[in-house]
Amino acid sequence: MAQPLLRVAIVGGGIGGLFAAKALTARGITVSVYEQAPAIGEIGAGVFLTPNSVRHLHRMGLQAPVEKWGARLGRNSHYFRQDGVPIAPVQVTDASGWNATFGMHRADIVDLLAAALPPGTVRAGHRCSGFEQDGDTARVKFANGASVEADIVIAADGIHSELRPHVFPPSQPVFHGSVAYRGLVPHERLPDWPTDRWQMWLGPGRHFLTFPLRAGKLINYVGFVPTDEQMKESWSAPGDPDMLRREFAGWDPRIQELLGEVRQTFRWALYDREPLPGWSRGRLSLLGDAAHPMLPHLGQGANQSIEDGMALAIMLGRADRATAPLALLAYERLRRERVAEVQRGARASGLRYDSAYSDLGVRDAEITAHAEFRKQLYSYDLVPEAEAAAAALYG
Repeated sequence: MAQPLLRVAIVGGGIGGLFAAKALTARGITVSVYEQAPAIGEIGAGVFLTPNSVRHLHRMGLQAPVEKWGARLGRNSHYFRQDGVPIAPVQVTDASGWNATFGMHRADIVDLLAAALPPGTVRAGHRCSGFEQDGDTARVKFANGASVEADIVIAADGIHSELRPHVFPPSQPVFHGSVAYRGLVPHERLPDWPTDRWQMWLGPGRHFLTFPLRAGKLINYVGFVPTDEQMKESWSAPGDPDMLRREFAGWDPRIQELLGEVRQTFRWALYDREPLPGWSRGRLSLLGDAAHPMLPHLGQGANQSIEDGMALAIMLGRADRATAPLALLAYERLRRERVAEVQRGARASGLRYDSAYSDLGVRDAEITAHAEFRKQLYSYDLVPEAEAAAAALYG
């Protein structure tokens, strides 16, 4: 007799949760996604997609919408000193030379992932308020009074995950003394701004990043500045455009031109967490920022959550109700070391970008050499390793 299909409940309808749902449904697993917002979609601005995750989006048949809604970032991508003096090219390909590096609006990738799921998969307006499990079933409760039973529950609900304490004792996120001002400028306001490259300017204690979105129709900017204010981590806290302009006064005239067109900006405090020793307990496991929130200085938050979703789908693809908890442990073993390395790399990149050096020549040499780290980061393909782990688990 055929084993009944697993029932998986994913809490969190962001990029990680939606990609995991797509990868799981592609393997015949029954999935429901529960999102606390009243409608699917996310506020926010740019997402940096790199080859290590784009190869999995291709596997899910999403190459066309990624290329439609993204802006491919090419070989003219560059690092600069604060006055505009070039430092080094930015690595945009994997080791084979494949360029699958895109700027995308967060709302666009959320929409294309949601559209790729069977109708009714995503249920909005469900804020998680409780969790319990016994040997056979996991149950999630929601603030609207609903509850759901599943064979497996995946917490994809971000750095402030409601479910994370059910896996690991509560702990505080680590604040890194910086805040990012972020927002969008329509390209029509800056018609000469290039739409084919990622650009970053580095100066004492701060750095400034731009890249295009939505096939070049929007320019995404992020200005990273120091602060003593431990504001709540948020995509949507309002910022002051004039204060942002003052933070980068005297920098490259290109930055002054862009900031002159900023009408609205948002502030985002930079937090991560120390790597966890475990992500799973029984029938509950963590994914994305719920498991491994990281600083944005490698642009890997969304990319690592997509890798998580692919690994999870492979490990659960042959599981039944009895073996599913073992599959979750195998999933986290596949992922923990990889994401811990990326978390540490993001911290190191932040120090480098903010010029914490007495000799900027040393910094510039490290920026140049860092291309090799990115090349290897982008070349990683978890599928062979995950398939070998699944074969060992299931025989």
